[in-house]
Amino acid sequence: MHLEFAKALLYSPEVSRIGLGFNVRTAKGWAVKQFCYASLVVLFATGIAWSQGKGVDKQSERVRDGGSSRTPATNGGKQDTGAGRGFDFGKGKTRPVGKLDNPYRLAGRRDVIIKAVQDLMRDRKLIVDDSASKLSEGIIVSQPYRFIKGAVVTQSELGRYADVPLSTTHGWTQGRYTITVEVQPIDGVNSNVVVNAKIEGRSDGATGAEWVTLPSLGTAEDEFLAALIEAVTGTTPAGRPPATP
Repeated sequence: MHLEFAKALLYSPEVSRIGLGFNVRTAKGWAVKQFCYASLVVLFATGIAWSQGKGVDKQSERVRDGGSSRTPATNGGKQDTGAGRGFDFGKGKTRPVGKLDNPYRLAGRRDVIIKAVQDLMRDRKLIVDDSASKLSEGIIVSQPYRFIKGAVVTQSELGRYADVPLSTTHGWTQGRYTITVEVQPIDGVNSNVVVNAKIEGRSDGATGAEWVTLPSLGTAEDEFLAALIEAVTGTTPAGRPPATP
């Protein structure tokens, strides 16, 4: 026994729809579907590429950017590190040099060093105070030297050499220092050199003008000692630029 159909089967004309709300079988619906799929693919690929292009390489401690180069010297388009860096706002500048030992052990006889001290004072426009100096004991004292004058610039320049107190009643108008050098022989070829500086600031206050002694920061002593070492040995101390009068 077998079944026979006298007429062709008829199917429902109902057209299936997808959840996006458009007819897939129409030309317009097909185009919208393709556009949505393409947009999703582009967004997904863009997210992956961006996440891979940014980040920090932990092993080499360098920042990666969108540039094509990945060598440590150029770091791609990132220009604040490596050989191609631009402004770094002071990073990598020369480290500050510490002050010299004071007393300082200097190779040389005492009479040679005393002569060098006198010559150096003259070169730096310091006048030796003969009444206060005791050359037979290895003590050389200069007369007060005014290194700054003027109400506008004295405050900052005085602060380089001394601990200047904050005061609303004083107006600093001048600054001066007195250098005292003592040469102490160790043996026939070595001596200890001690440099001291008396820093004074002239204050023009309500009671009149007066010179006030201020605590020294050691800058004036260090500058003079570095210049003396260069004058005696012919070489500058390590890490120091050549001394200028």
